[in-house]
Amino acid sequence: MKKLTPFLISSFLILGAAACQDTAKTTVTAPEPGEAPATPTSQVTQAAKEDAQSEVRRRQLNADIRAREERNNTTGGDTNRATGDLASEVRSKLEANIPNGQLTVNATKDGIVTVAGTVNDQQQLAKIEPLAKEIKGVKQVVVKAAVAPPSPSR
Repeated sequence: MKKLTPFLISSFLILGAAACQDTAKTTVTAPEPGEAPATPTSQVTQAAKEDAQSEVRRRQLNADIRAREERNNTTGGDTNRATGDLASEVRSKLEANIPNGQLTVNATKDGIVTVAGTVNDQQQLAKIEPLAKEIKGVKQVVVKAAVAPPSPSR
């Protein structure tokens, strides 16, 4: 039993570390970093828009962002900011305000956030940088997103 406990604990730690290597995405269909973005169908866009624009979803995302900001303040502020938290907060902010975008968010220790993927129009593309900069700890935003209006469903 004494040998089994450390083995189980180390297995969980390794599994957890491997699972944390995934980049934050706004949707399952968002492209991998470096992958060419696909044009979303109008049905996918409408479903995402309805979900993300619901008042309940917006309140959930805003509460999540506030809770993470409070946790960040109690754990040392911007100096000890986890890149995963930063990417996740930016992803939540974009998801709430650009509901039909298919975006991928990556962050670095230096507060540089890279956003890639697709949005439906130029107005949404222009919103990415200001929205991301609203998150505490974001110092620079690199936008690699493109405008790709939804394709008509077949």
